[in-house]
Amino acid sequence: MHRFYLPPNIWNAPSPLLDEGESHHVLNVLRFGAGDHVTVFDGEGSEARGDIVAVEGGKVVLRIGPKQESQPLGCALTLAQAIPKGKQMDFIVQKATELGAARIAPLFSARTIVQLDVKDAAKKRDKWREIAIEACKQCGQNRLPEIAVPLSPKAFFEKEEPSEVMLIASLQPDARRIKSVLAEHPNPGSVCVFVGPEGDFTPAELALAKSMGCRPVTLGPIILRAETAALYCLSVLAHELF
Repeated sequence: MHRFYLPPNIWNAPSPLLDEGESHHVLNVLRFGAGDHVTVFDGEGSEARGDIVAVEGGKVVLRIGPKQESQPLGCALTLAQAIPKGKQMDFIVQKATELGAARIAPLFSARTIVQLDVKDAAKKRDKWREIAIEACKQCGQNRLPEIAVPLSPKAFFEKEEPSEVMLIASLQPDARRIKSVLAEHPNPGSVCVFVGPEGDFTPAELALAKSMGCRPVTLGPIILRAETAALYCLSVLAHELF
């Protein structure tokens, strides 16, 4: 059944409505109408059958059936990703959602080419959230990852609560395999992995991360693009922890 996002604050309304974008897809792409059914999810782990009962002002009115709860994954993964150039961050957000990331924290590192003011950063965050919603709809994920406001690595460490295990992708000789680091921390409830931009993190940023408890990890003998490195890290972590 086709899946649509219904925010949790609307879920218990007397006559919950899909937003304009979701309603447009239901009415003009699928050409559904009253009497048809869809699946709705709230981004917090719940989904339910939604019966289309009416259309009001171009928006679909639903009657929501009993909720089905999906359990969270065994470990909350955070991807702290230095924003790469072009549209690669869009791709990373999409794939990180599909791979079960609980949180995506975009970073402005010293070598980040993309620079955004506050207004543009907010727009980007909204766009990335829409990409994550679409990825959830496609892959059957009922939990929407949190998309954080872009920060510098220093601001991230000052503001954020540390995960139980902190990793940073590194090309330095002291980097270890992800599996060997995780072996020292069995069954962590949360893991954060930092992935650098084109040109990697600066030595000062790497030193800061290590001083804050990040363990350098190797991604193998081949130097990976930023977007490939993000997928590599999340795939290995998902394999080891989920």
